[in-house]
Formats: sequence, C-alpha cells, structure tokens
Amino acid sequence: MKFLRNLLASILGFFISIFLIFFLFIIIASLAGSKEEVVVKPNSILELDLTSIIKDYAPDEENPILEALEINDPKLALNKIFNALDNAQLDNKIKGISLNTTFVNAGFAQTQALRKKLEEFKESGKFIYAYNDVYSQKNYYLSSVADSLFLNPVGQIDFTGLSTEILYYKDFEDKYGVKMEVIRHGKYKSAVEPYLENEMSEANREQTTSFLKSIWSEITSEIGASRKLSQEEVNAIADDSKGRNATLAKENKLVDNVIYQDEYDAKLKKAVDGKYATISLKDYIKSGKGKKSSTAKDKIAVIYAQGQIMYGEGNEDIIGQGIINKAIKKAVKDKKVKAIVLRVNSPGGSALASDLIWRELELAKKEKPLVVSMGNLAASGGYYIACNADLIVAEPTTITGSIGVFGAIPNAYELSKKMGINAEQVSTNESAQYSVFEPMNKKFYDVTKEGVEQIYTTFVNRVAAGRKMTFEQVDAVAQGRVWTGKEAISKGLVDELGGLDHAINAAAQLAELDAYKIRNFPNYKTDIKEMFNISPFGKVNKEEVLKEALGDENYRLFSKINELKNLKGIQARMPYILDIK
Repeated sequence: MKFLRNLLASILGFFISIFLIFFLFIIIASLAGSKEEVVVKPNSILELDLTSIIKDYAPDEENPILEALEINDPKLALNKIFNALDNAQLDNKIKGISLNTTFVNAGFAQTQALRKKLEEFKESGKFIYAYNDVYSQKNYYLSSVADSLFLNPVGQIDFTGLSTEILYYKDFEDKYGVKMEVIRHGKYKSAVEPYLENEMSEANREQTTSFLKSIWSEITSEIGASRKLSQEEVNAIADDSKGRNATLAKENKLVDNVIYQDEYDAKLKKAVDGKYATISLKDYIKSGKGKKSSTAKDKIAVIYAQGQIMYGEGNEDIIGQGIINKAIKKAVKDKKVKAIVLRVNSPGGSALASDLIWRELELAKKEKPLVVSMGNLAASGGYYIACNADLIVAEPTTITGSIGVFGAIPNAYELSKKMGINAEQVSTNESAQYSVFEPMNKKFYDVTKEGVEQIYTTFVNRVAAGRKMTFEQVDAVAQGRVWTGKEAISKGLVDELGGLDHAINAAAQLAELDAYKIRNFPNYKTDIKEMFNISPFGKVNKEEVLKEALGDENYRLFSKINELKNLKGIQARMPYILDIK
C-alpha cells in the first residue's frame, strides 16, 4: 500500500508540475503579446544614448521569460545602429538627432565607424545637435560630429590625449613566491612581459607609442575638420587641458555655446519649428528600423567572430571553432549566399581553435569570395583567422597584427617552500612533466619551446600564403608587433581602410552582385536550462550580478584576470590588456 501511495503521489506531482509549467508559458505568452508596439511619431528627434554595451552583433534574445519580464541583457548591436541611422535619413518623421550620452561604451574603431555613419546622416540635410554636462574624451570625439555642440555652464570636457597603463608583477611574484613560467616567440610579444620585468621594454614602449599616436592622429584630424581647427590647435588644447571648464571650452571652440538642459530643449524645439517628440535609439530599433528590407534573392553572409578565441563550441561572447565553423558551412551550403564577410573583433586566444577556423575559411574561399572586416581588434589569433581572405578591410583605428605566440603556466614553487609544502612526484616514464609546485625543468621547457616555435612558423606561413608575401617579409612585421589599421596598410597586412559597409560592398563587387540582402551568422540558441536561470537579483547569471556590483570598469579588469584560468594550450593572443583613455 505504501508503494502504491508513493507511486500515485509521484504521478500526481508530475502532472501538477506539467500543468504549472504550461500555465507559466501561457502567462509569459500573454505578457509578451501585450507589449505596446513602438510607433514613431511625426516631428520626432532621434535620441542617441550609447551607454549600453555596443557589440558588433547582438542577436535578439530568444529567452521568452526574460523578454516578457523585460530583464534582458542591455546591449546595442552596431549593425542595427547602422541600419537605424540609414533608415532615419529617409524617415520623414525623423527631423534630426540629439546626441545626449554620458558615456560611449564602444571601442575606438566602433566609435569611428559610428562617427562616419553620423556624417552620412548629415548629408541628408537633417541636423545633429549634442549636449552634455560632462564629456569624456571618446564621447567628445563622437559628439564633435554635431552641427551644434553644447555644454553645461559648470561642465567640462576631458580632452587630454590618449594614454594607457600596464601593471608589472615581477616584484610581487618574487615577494610572494608565485610566478608565471613563460615561453614566447616575438620580441614585441609582450602579453607576458608584466610577469617577467618590472618596467616596460623599449620594444613594447615603441609599439605602444606608435599605435597610440596613429589613433590620436585620426581623432585630432576628424575633430579638427568638424570644429574648424587645425591638428596643431587641437593638440595644443589637449596639452593644456583647455576643456577643463565650460568657459575655456567655448573660448577654444570645443563647443558652440554654454547652456542648461532647458535651453538646449528650446534649441531643439526651434530646430524643428515647434513641438517635437523624442524616440530613443533602442525604441527606434524596436519599431523595426533596425532592419533593412530587400526583395533581392541573392545574399551576402556576414559572420561575426567577436570575443576571445577558445577551443570549443563558443557563444555570443567567445569565438569557438564549433559555432563559427558551423556558420561558415551553412553560408557555403546556402546557394543564395554569393559571398562571405567575416567580421572580426578579437584579441586572439587559442592557437588550435584559430587554426581550425582558418582551415574552414580556406575551404570556404574556394567556393565563394571571402572578405574580412576588422572591428576594434583583429590581433594575434584574430589576425590568424583573417589572413587568408581575398580582401582585408580595417578601420584606421583598428588594432591588428600581433603575429606571435606564447605559453604561460603558473608556478608556486617558492610559495610552497615558504609555507613548508614539499611536492613529490612519481611517474612511469621520463617524459616532459610539469608540476606547479616544482621549478620548470629543462626538458619541459624545451618541448614547450619547440611547440611555440612550430606554431609561430605555421602562423607566419599562413599569413605569407594569404597575403602573397614571403616568410621573411611577414616575419619582419610580425614578432608580436601590434599595428593600427592605418599602419598595417603599408606593412601589407591590410588591403583597404573602411568599415563593415565598405567590406560588404567589396564582397558584392567580387561576387558581381547589383542587389543583395544580408544574412547574419551565427545563430545562438538559448539552452532550456538557461531560460529559467534567473537569480534573485533579477539578473540572468552570475556575470550580470558581478557587473552590477563591480561596475563596468572593474568588471572588465575582473573578467581579464578570470580569463587566465581558462587559457589552455599555446596562445596567439593580444600583447596585453588595452584600456586606452
């Protein structure tokens, strides 16, 4: 009887669970269906707030629970922003743009691409105004494209030139007995330099100075053109921090006027000859303006490779050979796809995963034209997967190159000695073994060094074949050296300067297409378990909780440190954590 009672209870519990899940989905469906449709009102001004994370590609969230509860990860997709701005040019209801963002959460190459798109918008004859209480340097660079630029009377503009800071850990390692055992190829391959030295090497200082000056030259040139200032005048303003208060900012032509928010609102009203409505960029995209319609049958596939490269499946933030290679195969198999554009935004990572993606692209190139578009970063492994394209297009401010490899393994021998810990090993063979509690022996070092050298040679040969250069020519600009897109042109690593649109147009020309539509890859699927992965804080996962607690700046540092534990195998990775300010 007890068995039957338990069995009936289990069956009843099962059916109650099924009913509750079914009921939950009905509620979710009704919530999703009841969402108000976004309508663009006549006489509207498009408001650009770019404080959300801007990614090259951010597919729509496929988690109906999160969507219904409106707790999706806040992010903006660059491709949708571009489509929205293109549509806004032709939209009679949109009279102009108001740039009013406290922070531009994008890299310099993305920001430069956005600025160019806003320049195109101005060509339609519609206005762009910008207002802020305080401008960060990147925000000012973007906002300077405006027809009229305004600042709060007690505000300021942080405009002092570019800089970056690198932390060195050798003394820390010596003091506490924990260090990184490093094996590398490339005198500029400074990804591991902070673990080996107490100060910056001349080679590292040379390349860092070079690419910072290259990026700064782009910024000062474009700001100067918009504000009718010479590059010399712009540099003089930066040297003496002449945007440090509103009075100086106006005197030095960084802004057109110093006004309060209500006065800015009055100027917008005057610009549209009366009352106006506002619509946020996110709502404008939701209204359907983040897409471009086309009746063309032919397609160009745009495959987005964004994030660090790791061996495995990958996801929206990690480039894995699993997801990327599936996307490449789908694009090749689709007869309507006539050309492929690979959009790379990556500092590199696993050399093995990079080579597996390179191979799939090599096969794809035999079937269809392949063009690479470089975003903020296409360095090391990011360049590895780009090098065999028919054409490589980069933004002038793209960070690329870094053709070099390294291996880094933590070692706690000195720490274990200080703590009185002794590790004893027993092995069946005399192969190259490694213990974190023992110094690296020569045999292990030699074997690992051989692997590093082999992968470096393979890397350089891949580039030489793809770029139609000799091994010696590639080696001369390799050695882990980082270049901007502008610098990489003269080194033979990049063919043309431009954004994603430029790369897509080039792919269309190679495929001899007059009309086409875009098919974006990869497709990311939400695991059924993740649909219910909601924390008590209303966030999707622990990363979102950490980001909320630490803030964007601290979370980026935390995530970079956290990546170290996932580094497996020999790495083709960016020189160091780049935080250009």
